[in-house]
Amino acid sequence: MKIRRALATAVAAAVTAPAVLLSVTPAFADTKPVAQSQNKSSKPTIKELEAAAAAAQKAYEEAVKARDEAGAAARKALEELSEASHPLVAAREAAKQAAKDAAAAKTTADQAVTDAKAAIAALPADATEDQKTAAATALSEAEATATTAATAKTAADTRAAEAAEAVEDARVAAARAASVADKALDDALAAKVAADAALAKAKKEAEEEGEDCEPENDLTAEVTGLPTELVAGTTTAFSLRVTNGSDRRMDEVIAYAGVHATDKTGLKDTGKFFRLQWSTKSSPKWQDLSMDSYIDGVGALKPRSRADVKMRLTLDKATPAGNGVAFIAADFFNKDGSCGGTPGADMYEFDVKAAGSKPGKTEDAKPKPAKTTKPGGNGHTPQGSASATPATNGSLAATGSSSATTSIALAGGAAVVLGAAAVFVVRRRKAGSNA
Repeated sequence: MKIRRALATAVAAAVTAPAVLLSVTPAFADTKPVAQSQNKSSKPTIKELEAAAAAAQKAYEEAVKARDEAGAAARKALEELSEASHPLVAAREAAKQAAKDAAAAKTTADQAVTDAKAAIAALPADATEDQKTAAATALSEAEATATTAATAKTAADTRAAEAAEAVEDARVAAARAASVADKALDDALAAKVAADAALAKAKKEAEEEGEDCEPENDLTAEVTGLPTELVAGTTTAFSLRVTNGSDRRMDEVIAYAGVHATDKTGLKDTGKFFRLQWSTKSSPKWQDLSMDSYIDGVGALKPRSRADVKMRLTLDKATPAGNGVAFIAADFFNKDGSCGGTPGADMYEFDVKAAGSKPGKTEDAKPKPAKTTKPGGNGHTPQGSASATPATNGSLAATGSSSATTSIALAGGAAVVLGAAAVFVVRRRKAGSNA
């Protein structure tokens, strides 16, 4: 379900600049804030995502084809490189043979040098000059031949190595081409999966969002038994009544309750010391209610019927004295896709006393009444309306707020005052998707 995001928009503005609080309150009544349209326009449309998914599918199919072709080409190249008739293989074998022949020639030349030296050494003492000259000439020629043979062998070895390397390079190139095609296919598959996932997510969101939920003045949420003073180290029981005052059935009703508090200075959030729990007839076990959760034990409500939720609020002994506010609201979701809820969150103010204090006789906290009739209503001021934070002239003072509201609002505090409303909107969206 797509729920109105006006409260969240106001909170975002207040968090970044608390002074904006004076100007954002009227936005609570806006069912389609400008920020929502701007956020939508920055996101790709389903049509654009479909085009991207189609392009990714085509690229993937082409990558599969290229991979198959590259693989076939690689196999063919490797098979040919294993045959003696391949030019590179033939050149390698010829170079290898030439190197072998050059090595043999060098061996023969080296032996000739050895023999020539032995012949000189074997000359008799009475050898003639001609004999000595002939032997020396033979050695000189043998050495020259050996030098030439050595040079030839080095060159032949180089050519043989180069020829062998050429064959190996051809093998590597064939394998690399197949590997590159495989990698391209992996990348194309990843892109396709991402595009398909983005499209599926967008379609699911669009399916879940549907039409905007509308304010429903005949669905009310009212708290009773919550005193105006609470003492640290105690547990207070109270009740939350959700009423369907309309003439239609509400298939799934959920309620929201959140508590925000500060110390006396209004500068320190003390919410960590509070524990809020709920229980219903259908869900009798006490369940903790965190800031981003909701009460889902109400169920369906027939026309002109109601359901009660047991609540208890426990304050740790270490809770500092200060001020607190409880926010209450309710929503409904029907199987036909229609949905709605209280236009805002009612605010119940209370004071927090230090542990051991004796508050004496106290009254029950009362919701701040709305000052205007809600559009589409029946002229009365319902519980569960946007009465928590309305401003008739752009100022919190216009609500008649007590010191509790003032302290919390001053706590850089628009974020604290509106925090519950922001969580309320998020909670509605979450619940709607499961309705």
